[in-house]
Amino acid sequence: MNEQTKDQVRNAVREQYGSVARSTEGATGSAPSCCAPGALASLALGYSADDLAAVPEGANMGLGCGNPQAIAKLKPGETVLDLGAGGGFDCFLAAKQVGPTGRVLGVDMTPDMVSKARANAQSLGVTHVEFRLGEIEHLPVADGTVDVILSNCVINLSPDKSAVFRDAFRVLRAGGRLAISDVVALAPLPEALAGDIAALTGCISGAAEVASLREMLESSGFEQISVQINEASRDFIRHWMPNSGVEDYVASASIEAIKPGLSRDASRPSEPRQPTPERDVAACCAPSCCPTKTDA
Repeated sequence: MNEQTKDQVRNAVREQYGSVARSTEGATGSAPSCCAPGALASLALGYSADDLAAVPEGANMGLGCGNPQAIAKLKPGETVLDLGAGGGFDCFLAAKQVGPTGRVLGVDMTPDMVSKARANAQSLGVTHVEFRLGEIEHLPVADGTVDVILSNCVINLSPDKSAVFRDAFRVLRAGGRLAISDVVALAPLPEALAGDIAALTGCISGAAEVASLREMLESSGFEQISVQINEASRDFIRHWMPNSGVEDYVASASIEAIKPGLSRDASRPSEPRQPTPERDVAACCAPSCCPTKTDA
């Protein structure tokens, strides 16, 4: 895929999810939105009623395919990064777990989503959660400053997944970990689905095969890689594009991996970190105008 095609993919995804952010009812276009929006979808993915009650109205748009919180094992004082943070749902749940001595960063490439997440943070009154505009292939986060990376049904939307994992490796501290829920391909998609823009923005045709995911993670430097398929996810995936048979080709999976080295917990006690002032980065999200090395 050349750079022009990658930009076309990003623009299609940005437009679709910008429309979701602007809508009070969920996705507005013809494309599916990676799950039926709302509380019922999130409960089906493993979130609790208490989770849903703990976030501001509008933070949960039902755009996930699993619950990365369930595998992240977050600890007080940790720094957490959410790739494709959307309205901030997983960020706010993570903020409760890491506590006031921890910190949560959310990155999203859609300006409307970032604005929505910041408004949600303000309404919740949290001071240790920050949202930044940027592409997940070129994270506006400093090297070696994050303990845990979360993501929920977002990396499949990237046209350059290898770049996502390389940059994730860069920003993680030694011993840092990935805790990702995403859609993976179990078999090659039929040509009609593979070329369908609705299937792309709907988290279907961009899904990578498990072997390819493992290879990308290994090439980026990760170890202890685990990809666990959730076979039951086919039940809700069938509703993303009804009567298309997509559930025969893709499924949700829990993806975990570790950056090798001595973890921060093992080397020294956690230190309280103060949140930095909120800042914007350029809306174009290109590497030249979205800095990849800022003070985290």
